[in-house]
Amino acid sequence: MSILAKDQHTQLAFALYENPGVFAVLLGSGLSRSAEIPTGWEITLDLIRRVALAQGVEAQPDWAKWYREETGHEPSYSALLEELASSPDERRSILHSYIEPTDQDREEWKKVPTPAHEALADLVRAGYVRVIVTTNFDRLMENALREHGVEPTIVASVDALKGAEPLAHSACYILKLHGDYKDARILNTDEELSGYTAEYDALLDRIFDEYGLIVCGWSGEWDHALRAAFLRAPNRRYPMYWGARGKPGTGAGEIITHRGARLVEITDADSFFTGLWQRVQTLEQTHRQNPLGVDLLVNSTKRYLAKPEYRIQLDELFSQETERLIEQIDSSAFAAQGGWNQDEFCRRVALYEAATEPLARMAGVLGRWGDGSELSLVVDVLSAIRVHADKVGGGLTVWLNIRTYPVVLIFTAYGLGLVPFSTLADASSPAIGIHLPRAP
Repeated sequence: MSILAKDQHTQLAFALYENPGVFAVLLGSGLSRSAEIPTGWEITLDLIRRVALAQGVEAQPDWAKWYREETGHEPSYSALLEELASSPDERRSILHSYIEPTDQDREEWKKVPTPAHEALADLVRAGYVRVIVTTNFDRLMENALREHGVEPTIVASVDALKGAEPLAHSACYILKLHGDYKDARILNTDEELSGYTAEYDALLDRIFDEYGLIVCGWSGEWDHALRAAFLRAPNRRYPMYWGARGKPGTGAGEIITHRGARLVEITDADSFFTGLWQRVQTLEQTHRQNPLGVDLLVNSTKRYLAKPEYRIQLDELFSQETERLIEQIDSSAFAAQGGWNQDEFCRRVALYEAATEPLARMAGVLGRWGDGSELSLVVDVLSAIRVHADKVGGGLTVWLNIRTYPVVLIFTAYGLGLVPFSTLADASSPAIGIHLPRAP
């Protein structure tokens, strides 16, 4: 199995690093959620709550349920806005309070650029991303770019498009498909979102055809005109990566299938983009055209170990590689069943060593340049592998015993890293079942 198997995060980092400026990014409301700017659904429920309370209705534990029972319809962002505000100016005023930060918001770091916006701004400044398409009304992306010394070309209306710097000449081109929250021409009702202008359609067709795409924070379920642009676009140049928490919905799945997109499982937008930027930085430091996956992991370990503030990333890096190793040794190539012979034994030893190499080299880095605080991390890794190895109880004894071979390899690599400092005995731990005699 390849070291990059199932690791779409690193594959995307490689693609960005080797093809600067080739990928465009599509951002949806999920990117701004951690800044506590509500999504369309959250705004809908809050508007229902405010209207109902103004009518004298008692507070409800589930406003969506109350609305369904009261009206017989599903809560609809578009329908509610059209009912509350008949003109675009009125709708803009309603949305303004949900997006514009107050002084208190700023003090509490709410409605300001998130780590995802900051990391994406770093990627733009470094030249890896030049085109950003967004359905968001807020200005978090623009603010993050300006804080990083990048003045973007912003297109939030057809009028702005006509006078904008050409796409190919812009250091950063932001297409705000649905407008800006300070402009009354925002698009936010079903009728307004059912189709874009011919100018917008032509620009989207060009971007989707000529650029690779990174999608994050957009569900793919609504925004019918944007969905139509994806579904009519050919898939003939660069790949598309779709960041998603859990299984994508039906609408997103249709686009992913049509475009042959690569699904990237993410925890949230912040960790996705900050991790992507850190991987690209690590690739920059290697100065290689095609660095090996193992070398990338080793360099990432060195980088995270160098600064205490990267302790979480270091833990996550080891956790991910531990999980990947466990998945590998659960494959049929390492099955505990089957006959024994010397050739098969040597073959399995080689397979275990190849599978364990990344973690072993990473552990060696911890031993060589760590300060001792990393020992608990090593113990956790070794314990996880040993416990998992012991879960298999049936099979040939020799194949059962060799399942703990990765523990020996990783422990040895860590111990060898400690040798220059004569602290090998300090690594002895009953938690992993390995004991070393202390020097007299």
